Amino acid sequence: MSGSKIITVQRHIIEQERDHPEATGELTGLLWDLTIAAKIISREVNRAGLADILGLTGQENIHGEEVKKLDEYANDAIIKSMDHGGHLCVMASEENEDIIPISDQYPKGKYVLMFDPLDGSSNIDANVSVGTIFSVYRRKTTAGNGTLEDCLRKGVEQVAAGYIVYGSSTMLVYTAGHGSHGFTLDPGIGEFLLSHKNIQIPSRGKVYSINEGNANTWDEGTRKYINDLKKVTPETGQKPYSLRYIGSLVADFHRNLLYGGIFLYPADYIDPKKPKSKLRLLYEAAPLAFIVEQAGGKASTGDTAIMEIKAEQLHQKTPLIIGSKEDVEKYEGYFKNK
Repeated sequence: MSGSKIITVQRHIIEQERDHPEATGELTGLLWDLTIAAKIISREVNRAGLADILGLTGQENIHGEEVKKLDEYANDAIIKSMDHGGHLCVMASEENEDIIPISDQYPKGKYVLMFDPLDGSSNIDANVSVGTIFSVYRRKTTAGNGTLEDCLRKGVEQVAAGYIVYGSSTMLVYTAGHGSHGFTLDPGIGEFLLSHKNIQIPSRGKVYSINEGNANTWDEGTRKYINDLKKVTPETGQKPYSLRYIGSLVADFHRNLLYGGIFLYPADYIDPKKPKSKLRLLYEAAPLAFIVEQAGGKASTGDTAIMEIKAEQLHQKTPLIIGSKEDVEKYEGYFKNK
């Protein structure tokens, strides 16, 4: 825990709100509800091997990926925790093809929630860390039901973002634009307690995270960058970077956020005229970019800041290069000069 004080995530959110007299408390309530959903999902993840929630549902999501039972459970848990609080006008999930409206029986709020209910779910059956990623925007429409327009946004418009990693312990990291802060779930009392105040990612790391099995699809700049990371440079004293790749975005990002390093998921250049990307802008790249920038890091496609990309589609995909600022900037140099 941070210092000698015991600070719950609820208390931390409220204290941040007090620094802004204009705040109405709605965002506080929204984030509070999200922590409830996180606890519910954490409980099920931790007992997944004992319950009938491992394996596949027999269905595919809109991305053509097989839906895990726990994916479906996490998606439902978030929707049912968030739809009736009066804070939201609309939601969108990586698992749903269209926007998720708020039922007419519930009041409509001024915020929009975007989320990936269970990132890394292909690793569930192997007991590898998975996570939830979320992003919050103020609505653009003035009243009533939220629309697609409220969801298609730039990352710089986010008012809050965060992720929950379900691993050896369950940890919540969030930002509301005033630094990135981490909270660890104490299962004995059922509370998230402040454990990592004002996280600062090292300006340069010693590890890189990338799926090298895709090396034959990379652009020339990416290949040269990765090859150079492996070299010893006696003149500068540079030692080779170490490869650390879990294959679960939340887990890889969380490690690099705390220790420094760079995560790379470049575009697929099998067809040079039609590069393809995999990670979702609204549900994965933009919220993690907000978090890393608040921690002193950087997020880029190689030539464009992730936070500056305006989403044109609900499930738009993007390359993602994210982590320590100096590492990302060095990669950008290679990518732009490929």
